[in-house]
Amino acid sequence: MTAVHHRHIDVDGVDIFYREAGAPDAPVLLLPHGYPCSSFEFRNLMPRLADRWRTLAPDYPGMGYSATPEDFDYSFDGYAAFLDGFVRAMGVERFTLYLHDFGSPIGARLAIMNPGRVAAQIIQNGDIPYADALGPKYAGIEKSWALPDAEMRAEIEKSINEATFREEFLNDLGPELRDRIPPDLWKLHWSLMTPDRREIVVDLIAGLKTNRDWFPEHRRYLGTHKPRTLIIWGPQDFYMPETSARAYLRDLPEAELHLLDGGHWLLETNLDEVVTLIRDFLVRIDEGERR
Repeated sequence: MTAVHHRHIDVDGVDIFYREAGAPDAPVLLLPHGYPCSSFEFRNLMPRLADRWRTLAPDYPGMGYSATPEDFDYSFDGYAAFLDGFVRAMGVERFTLYLHDFGSPIGARLAIMNPGRVAAQIIQNGDIPYADALGPKYAGIEKSWALPDAEMRAEIEKSINEATFREEFLNDLGPELRDRIPPDLWKLHWSLMTPDRREIVVDLIAGLKTNRDWFPEHRRYLGTHKPRTLIIWGPQDFYMPETSARAYLRDLPEAELHLLDGGHWLLETNLDEVVTLIRDFLVRIDEGERR
């Protein structure tokens, strides 16, 4: 039951690659990935949970091993609509969401579509809806927003290269942890980059500007529905440091917050600690679901 299976499924006419582990009738943990990554980021987590939970990790269209259709909406809204199609295609009616990196605004949009489907959420260094609590790396992104659109896109495109991918994964980690990040992460994902996919990434990163206007809607969802929440955070993150994690407590004061000695990619550097926290949380969620 703990073996990870590598499969394809048609979602609204798009060939989607996904990883799956666990019994078909087990409670579901949905794993939307971040950037510049794919479902590969969950390869180690999934077998550690699959004895009790069904774990599902799809590659988004235009990323990983999924197809890159021309007529897809490559935006946060478009990817959320894709996730909705994916869970429907998989026959999933209720799930816990793991929100990491760009998977956070995408997954949150999915939750807002139908809050009743969400049993709980696990937030791990996800892009936050609090503009005043972002890390210093975001200052450079925000600076580009003042440029004319064509110039902004040109600046973004300059950042799409293997060296930048490497730095995205190493992030702000101290020297004692940097060698825990496997080069497979940037080597693999850079090897999957094509000219079409480069344009997709430009669109997505440029979309951070308009995504800022969506922050209030995300916060309304959190404040209104108050989903059961586990926050696991690596403060060594120049996009989202400790301040970013604590910002969630404004709208989710009862959330569990755990700060680990790591950074943005905790599943590479702190897997054992993360698994222990997630298993304990999911067991309690399952007990609540049965009541």
